[in-house]
Amino acid sequence: MARGRREGEGRKEHWRAGHSVGGVRPGISDGLNWALAGKGVIVMDKAFRNLTPSELGQKGATISESSSGFPFHVRGSVLGRLSEIPKAQFSKLLQQVTVYLSSVPNIFVHDGAIGSLPKCDVKVQIISDGPSPVLSLSSVLWEIPTRAVSHDSCPVTIYCATSISPSAGNILGLGAQGNNGFIVADVERSSLILCGKAFCDVKGTKEALCSLSGPIISSRGGLPLPAGLLVSANSVVLLFAPEVTMQSCLDLLVSRDGVILSSEGVSPLFQSGISGKSYLSKLPDAIIFASFDCSGTIPSASRLSPGQAAFHFLAGYQNGTFLPAYSKDHLPINPLELAKAFLSKIKYHQISSFLINANKGEKQIAGKDLIELVLSTISNNVPPFEPKGGDLQGKYKTFLCSKFPELPDEFSF
Repeated sequence: MARGRREGEGRKEHWRAGHSVGGVRPGISDGLNWALAGKGVIVMDKAFRNLTPSELGQKGATISESSSGFPFHVRGSVLGRLSEIPKAQFSKLLQQVTVYLSSVPNIFVHDGAIGSLPKCDVKVQIISDGPSPVLSLSSVLWEIPTRAVSHDSCPVTIYCATSISPSAGNILGLGAQGNNGFIVADVERSSLILCGKAFCDVKGTKEALCSLSGPIISSRGGLPLPAGLLVSANSVVLLFAPEVTMQSCLDLLVSRDGVILSSEGVSPLFQSGISGKSYLSKLPDAIIFASFDCSGTIPSASRLSPGQAAFHFLAGYQNGTFLPAYSKDHLPINPLELAKAFLSKIKYHQISSFLINANKGEKQIAGKDLIELVLSTISNNVPPFEPKGGDLQGKYKTFLCSKFPELPDEFSF
């Protein structure tokens, strides 16, 4: 450990000697280099910042094939997921990664954001040993002004170490399981480490970024919600549905990876590449909860009161099973607290909410048919929600009261 510290101090002195004076050259920025040094990364030669895709291509970036299944560890207060690694282990891994990044000739840096609402977005900085991770990850982040990261009180840092020794995973006890790469997030440090080919796991990386950014967004008055975003003509609709249903609507939604809802409007968490941003800074016209019920208790389409909307959001009912807050991933915020904040938002802004039953002859309505049902629901004068008998209401209450004993009185079936 002492030897590593001495080597790091030697690199810092070498950087100071080489960069304290002189003019500006491509890849050389004293301000950026000092900022990276503050994060433990000492630039030995050049640091390239915010290159365009074509410029990244000129530096050797390639579009990597998407993959998944990399080991994923997280520490900090993420609901439903224990702190799998202690603080000391993450610190040791982070030190090994920054020492490695300090040993490569060129560093590639990219600044972006999660969300596009200025008051509650989360700035992100990628620090990579190569251009390919930047090309891949920058495509899902929103663009921000240069130096905006330095003005954020709690930015997220992504460290990409593609060619680090596979033995780095031994710090976490991964063994051969981590040879191809792994993902490690620390909520308390707002840091994400991607080793090996893990940057190719865009889905896993987004899940990690949701865990890191959720508490920050919430502290800034925004709600990170696991909803899809549908924009049709002048209508902006939030759609809550299981992931498989969202997947069937992939080409019909502006976003299915979650949104931020705030008094400023609504924004996808991640950039989708779909043209047209007329929905930005606009509150939703409607919120739709898509449930799948074969019992016949839930009508095809009905209007919900704010208290009912919060109740059904918290339950996330799907044909006998419950998915609190419609999220299969581990939420960074307690679902009940999220539901309470959700209730407050839709009441204050008077956003209409609807419940639809995506069941047709014991088959699930999906894709284009589901979108048509959504649009017809918000355009027609559908009646208030009135269950058609059965014991479904009892199942709701049994589940929610056992999981959330202090359910607010305003939450109702």
